[in-house]
Amino acid sequence: MTNSSAQKGRWLLPVLLTVQFVVSLDMSVVNVALPDIGRDIGLAPDALPWVINAYALAFGGLLMLGGRLADVIGGRRTLLAGFALFGAASLAGGLAAGPGWLIAARALQGAGAAALAPVAFTLLTVTYPPGAPRARALGLWGMSGAAGGAAGMLVGGLLTSCAGWRSVMLINVPVVVPALLAARRAVPAERRTGRAPRLDVAGAVLVTGGTSALVLGLVRTGTYGWTSRTTLLALAVSVALLTAFAVVELRVRGPLLRLGLLTNPSVLSANLFTLLMSSGQFAAFYFTSLYMQQVLGYGPTATGIAFLPFCAGVVAGSLLAPRAVARFGPGTVLVTGGLLGAAGLAWFALTVAVGSTFAVSVLGPSLVLSVGVGVCFVPLGAEATAGVIPSEVGMAAGVLNSSRQIGGSLGLSVLATVAVHVSSRAPHGGRAALADGQSAALWTAAALLVAASLAVALLRGRRRRATAPAEPAPVTAAVSR
Repeated sequence: MTNSSAQKGRWLLPVLLTVQFVVSLDMSVVNVALPDIGRDIGLAPDALPWVINAYALAFGGLLMLGGRLADVIGGRRTLLAGFALFGAASLAGGLAAGPGWLIAARALQGAGAAALAPVAFTLLTVTYPPGAPRARALGLWGMSGAAGGAAGMLVGGLLTSCAGWRSVMLINVPVVVPALLAARRAVPAERRTGRAPRLDVAGAVLVTGGTSALVLGLVRTGTYGWTSRTTLLALAVSVALLTAFAVVELRVRGPLLRLGLLTNPSVLSANLFTLLMSSGQFAAFYFTSLYMQQVLGYGPTATGIAFLPFCAGVVAGSLLAPRAVARFGPGTVLVTGGLLGAAGLAWFALTVAVGSTFAVSVLGPSLVLSVGVGVCFVPLGAEATAGVIPSEVGMAAGVLNSSRQIGGSLGLSVLATVAVHVSSRAPHGGRAALADGQSAALWTAAALLVAASLAVALLRGRRRRATAPAEPAPVTAAVSR
């Protein structure tokens, strides 16, 4: 490797980790700032969730397209365009003069994130060879995502308190601009030997519309309920569009998603695990945050600081994962990590109460959950792309990120319904009723992680049986007469 190539190689991983950190951070960083946003720009309380939902809708709806763009126009172009759009949208959001402007800026942020997340994952998997280098990179990748998600509330609380809500949007600009310049140096332009794949426009429109309708229906269940006409209509539209998408993908040349990719047992098990784990993990963040503020009486900044042990646990789990995968295999590590995470959530659920303490009900379970989650990132990245041809790695990355986003939205919607149902029927009121609802939601989250582990174990068991050599037919001795 030349000195120039080595210099570029040193820049590449920090750029990709910055993508994962910033995309995860912006999923939660505005939560604490919502009251200030509403007061400053006149956003009604019932419209405040759209500051979050606009990002989630664009991000979730465009992930599949963002992943395929890396295969069609190249990873470098997609990464640079994603950085530019994300940075410009962050600047626009920080300068927003009204509600519509801010919500539109958040949607554009989500679109930029949908280009960045899958292409960064693709570049990571194709740049680092299988084995220790890729395992280390995937471990750092997982650590960055978890750190971004956990740091979102802390950063949002500190910035809102010290510099106002606009700083929560503007802080992305001094991060994205250097990352964009570094990406220009670190990411080489692709050299294609054959024709570039065609972009499946019909598939892109259908899957974007279908996924957006699904996320829209899920994120609004807290307002309208699961059986409302609004929710049922959104989910029905989603089913219709995604069914049409599947039909188109079976017929079109160069599909956005080759459905045969999901027949790969490794890809299927990784996505199913991600869907279920994200459903439990994202909801656990939400309910633990509510518990600390509504039941224990913590402020926003203290709540953010309380998530720091979770970051430390993810780091520890990610450092343990490469050796564990090399010794036991990715399937065993995934199952173990999922069960460990479920144990942490069960600990949360058992100890959530009005009179509990931080050490018992937050610190201990946070460490167990975070180590379990951290252990899973390396084997998930390996499983999601195992057996996938290079021209479809971006496609696989888009599917994995979509599973993560849809799982988070689905889990939060379902568990919020569980919490409200239990709290409203508790024999006591006030903080004790809230704690009962949060405990029920956390038990459900633990069950989802157990289901994720069982799904991987069952799928890998079927794969072993399918690939096992057939037993030779018994040999019968000939009897001479």
